[in-house]
Amino acid sequence: MSSTVSEFVIDRLIEWDLHRFYGYPGDGIGGFDGALESGEAAGKAFRYIRPTHEEVASFLATAHAKFTGEVGVCIATSGPGAVHLLNGLYDAKMDNQPVVAVVGQQGRVSLGTEAQQEMDLEAVFADVAGYCQTVLTPAHAQTVVDRAVRIAAARRCPTVIILPADVQTLQMVEPPLEHWVSRTGVGHSSPALVPPEDELRRAAEVLNSGGKVAMMVGQGARGATDEVIAVAERLGAGVATALLGKDVVPGDLPFHTQQLGLLGSLPSYEMMQDCDTLLMIGTNFPYAEFLPRSGQARGVQIDLSPDHLSLRYPMEVNLAGDAKATLAALLPHLTQTEDLDWQKHVVDGMREWEEITAQEAAVEADPINPRRVYQALNDRLPHNAIVTADAGSTADWYGHHLRLGPEMSGNLSGMLASMLAAMPYALAAKFAHPHRPVVCTIGDGAFQMLGMNELITIKRHWKEWDDPRLIVLVLHNDDLTQVSWEMREAGDPRYDTSQLVEDMDYAGYAQLLGLRGITVERPEDVEKAWDEAFAADRPVVLDVRTDPNVPPLPAHISFSQAKGFVESMLRGDPAQVAVVRNSARAMGAELFAKAKDALGVDDETRPTRR
Repeated sequence: MSSTVSEFVIDRLIEWDLHRFYGYPGDGIGGFDGALESGEAAGKAFRYIRPTHEEVASFLATAHAKFTGEVGVCIATSGPGAVHLLNGLYDAKMDNQPVVAVVGQQGRVSLGTEAQQEMDLEAVFADVAGYCQTVLTPAHAQTVVDRAVRIAAARRCPTVIILPADVQTLQMVEPPLEHWVSRTGVGHSSPALVPPEDELRRAAEVLNSGGKVAMMVGQGARGATDEVIAVAERLGAGVATALLGKDVVPGDLPFHTQQLGLLGSLPSYEMMQDCDTLLMIGTNFPYAEFLPRSGQARGVQIDLSPDHLSLRYPMEVNLAGDAKATLAALLPHLTQTEDLDWQKHVVDGMREWEEITAQEAAVEADPINPRRVYQALNDRLPHNAIVTADAGSTADWYGHHLRLGPEMSGNLSGMLASMLAAMPYALAAKFAHPHRPVVCTIGDGAFQMLGMNELITIKRHWKEWDDPRLIVLVLHNDDLTQVSWEMREAGDPRYDTSQLVEDMDYAGYAQLLGLRGITVERPEDVEKAWDEAFAADRPVVLDVRTDPNVPPLPAHISFSQAKGFVESMLRGDPAQVAVVRNSARAMGAELFAKAKDALGVDDETRPTRR
């Protein structure tokens, strides 16, 4: 039996088959840190990894859950350390990922006395955690740990275990057979929930009657790829994916139109505008304006979370269940369509779209078109690569240009869309899959936020990895690009005081740490740089000078969006000439031209005489 409460918590997490802990030390969690040290010395089955910041630790835990399907674990001290976990835990909550956070607290006798670093941590974590409990006595520890892990896994949410400093080192005792005392055990419930047979038949009736079926697939369908494809082939459907579900459906599937929405493709948009039936699987896709008009399409939705059913579109049949099990049960009720004209139309549209995106990547820019960087990466991705993206413009290019094969993985901060997540996501992927090459794509703003810090963590650990390749692509344009374009969309010029990023030598910084640094300043060197990076014997920072004025426009932009861009130019955007030139070359150029004409603007962004 474990001798202290802290040792028990560690042993119990191991018993739950959790073996990788991301944390940062402090005196508020000191007793637990000591137990980690002694446990490591004793050869216990866990690995403790310390990044450079608690916020990174919580993102690492969330990404671990995404890339492994396991519960992620992060650890922090009391007070400020605990607060630093919040961003990564909200990432877990909003993307439905199971994470357990273990945090310190001041001694029980000090609570309520305004002690140093004392916070009401149960109140602090109340919104983000599906379960949050302070361990009050040694006998209480078993129940709290078991409930935290079980609830995190079952509800796919973050949970929090709070360990007061004095409790951490108390002698552990078995929960007694007494009134008020719960005695708990280890073991997950099965998530393979299937709706009733009559509901499956109702859903099949809707889907079988459709002539133009569009499927929208998200991360909730991970593990159900074969079933998703089988349903699409049975119905003659086109398949779009949410950004978090990008790797659920192979990128080379002809009727996979990639993403929908702001970062999506024109075939995905057109498919939703023209379909008569909509099947959504495992997605809480937030941009409802890109879905069919109300009443246009009959709808069926499958989701493990009943809260997400009929949330974005008024569905006719709502199936609460596991995606894989539900699709398998639904398939026998679906009729094989003989008319594949709709699906062929989707395939033709996607083939044309691929040609357009390749042409967009070839457009000249000053100095390098970021689209070209991603197009070159797409052509060189190893068959088992893992790719992460930041929430800025890197997400646009990730969505538009990368096609993830059946053995590849990709992810990013989804519903929270937090900056800086690309780097901890890449690290977590590498720790979970040390034999696979990982590519982190990140903007210079996010890289300066906390990404640069984690090069130190890479320096510390990279020689442990079976495959040392971890390539960090930094889009170096000295601009918080995504927000600059959002300002323009709203009709405001770029605000340089807030938007410009301090210039520095990212490749040189990597070299200072003993890593490889490659600087790319000419478009003709892009492909060679990727080849060198993938051939390197150590992690690489690819420092690419890209043009911040290449517009990350959605495949279909509204007239009001185009009008906003033009209005921002009239109000004196610092990069107005480049923006007008590049927008005129971009998808949506015809609409952009109409907006300029409506405002009476010529190519120099001056009012024209009429």
